[in-house]
Amino acid sequence: MFIGPVFTREAVVAPRRVRHYFSRAIYALSLLLLIATAWMLLKETQVIQNLGDMARFGSTLFLILAPLQLALVMFLAAISAASTVAIEKDRQTLILLLMSRLTNSELVLGKLFASLLNVSVMLLTSLPIFMLIVLFGGTSFTQVGWVFAVTWVTAFAAGSLGALFAFWREKTFQTLALVGIAVVFWIGMCEAIALADFKFQGYTAQDLAGVLSPLRAILEASVPTIEQSWRISVLPYIVVTSLIGCFLCSIAVLKVRKWNPNREIRPQQTIEFSDQASAANAAALPVDAAALAPASRTISKSRNVWSNPILWREVCTWAYGKKIVFIRAVYWLLAIAVAFSLYSLINQGAVSRSVGNQGVQLHAAAKPLAPFVLLSIVMVNALAVTSITSERDGKALDLLRVSDISPREFLLGKIAGVLMVAWDMVLIPLGLFVYLWYRGVLSGENLFYLVQVTLLIHLFVSMLGIHCGMLYSASRQAILVSLGTVFFLFLGMLTCMLMMISFSGNVEAQLTPFLACIIGGAIGLYMALGWNMPSSPAMVSACSVLPFAMFHSITSYLLGNFLTVFIVLNFSYGFAIAAMMVPRLSEFLVASDRARAADAE
Repeated sequence: MFIGPVFTREAVVAPRRVRHYFSRAIYALSLLLLIATAWMLLKETQVIQNLGDMARFGSTLFLILAPLQLALVMFLAAISAASTVAIEKDRQTLILLLMSRLTNSELVLGKLFASLLNVSVMLLTSLPIFMLIVLFGGTSFTQVGWVFAVTWVTAFAAGSLGALFAFWREKTFQTLALVGIAVVFWIGMCEAIALADFKFQGYTAQDLAGVLSPLRAILEASVPTIEQSWRISVLPYIVVTSLIGCFLCSIAVLKVRKWNPNREIRPQQTIEFSDQASAANAAALPVDAAALAPASRTISKSRNVWSNPILWREVCTWAYGKKIVFIRAVYWLLAIAVAFSLYSLINQGAVSRSVGNQGVQLHAAAKPLAPFVLLSIVMVNALAVTSITSERDGKALDLLRVSDISPREFLLGKIAGVLMVAWDMVLIPLGLFVYLWYRGVLSGENLFYLVQVTLLIHLFVSMLGIHCGMLYSASRQAILVSLGTVFFLFLGMLTCMLMMISFSGNVEAQLTPFLACIIGGAIGLYMALGWNMPSSPAMVSACSVLPFAMFHSITSYLLGNFLTVFIVLNFSYGFAIAAMMVPRLSEFLVASDRARAADAE
């Protein structure tokens, strides 16, 4: 095929995998389940009198599912493209591809479109389901077509961004962190432009934001007036985003063999070798390799290792690469931008707004703060899972298993090391909470709840990343499951809140419509996290309790019962942490072929 043998192999091999069909079936069933849940919410809480009520239902449902699918596809495209290349580097197999006859374009485009293959299949699977929504009224097939065009173009741009960072950076965590920061910056920059007050060549700031923002483009494509306004509302975004994706791909194609393999060598070795070589040249004598060998053994002084060598390596060495300093700098700049937006919102008096017909108060500060907190949580989770997958891909995990390091030292060292390395990603969101309390946006009680629950969630995602890294032998699968679990918990919570506010006037009587979603979420969590665990009863209980706890927390939050939310989240996430942690303290449960073979014997 024209893209190259890398994509051809993926296109031939992918249909042979069971998960290729399983993922499509799960995605289609999830969309149908959401539609059924929304219908039950409407039917049980409101009276449907005419076709206009049906049309309003279809239009509202379409406005919820279209951004939901966009966020899902954007996440999967970026993470899948980034992890596909990053894992090749961790396994040191990318250099084999570079030594082959593959051209730069065949390598880059092959990897990119191979990672977008599953995303494209998911979109094709959901297309008939979105067309069924048209039967309710309030939407048209034109809207469906433009929504899917915006979604696929966004997936292409996000995948190009992930592939570019993956070919550029050496460490998997560096790649995933930069991808997450870039996506949040992309959306946040567009919203910041929309808040500005200027005109350029007759175009307002909101028009410019609509050309660049995927969120605004998908909302514009979801309204019935798209049939008349598509030339000025959606088409410019599709053209500009396509050009951005092609530009990112072009950079990767031009630089792939300049960036790879990494040309970094030990500076001290270079300096010492060049000094001795210069001295030998000055004396007109050849450099004696034997004379250089003893000197190379004394490059640096030995360092004292802590009582826990795992924690020492995580904190005192460049385990995640020296470029993590660059990631910290970018993260701090993003934090400054979020702090400035909070300062502007508070000074403008836009503290809260009423949503829904119950007068539910949602802070306007959550608009810039929620994506930033989610980014911090995702980065901590990515750091945790890559701390295990990089050990496995580097053939070091098996050595640790046969060393005298106890499971307690290994697990606690990894958790403490991840949190200490990512200290700013944990503390900066807490500092923003304190600032909101200082300005009177939060009460002291709510500040305590937020700080404690945020710390607990950071501990949960750290343990989740380590758990997935040790549970799955394939690094790419471990990364996708770990990050996907965090992403789906947040996205599921947001979707649940939107459906409650949009379709119902009584949040206390919504357990029955959401029961199928809760049970399905519990089964999905267990299939992802507990299928190979020896402590099945504990994992079954944790995976069963967590979706119910999230639903109860959402309803309690909408009703203003913040203490109930605090208690329920502490119990559910604390129990989930214990269910994952306790088995790891007894033995190394590394999901590798060698470990499984030993267990079978």
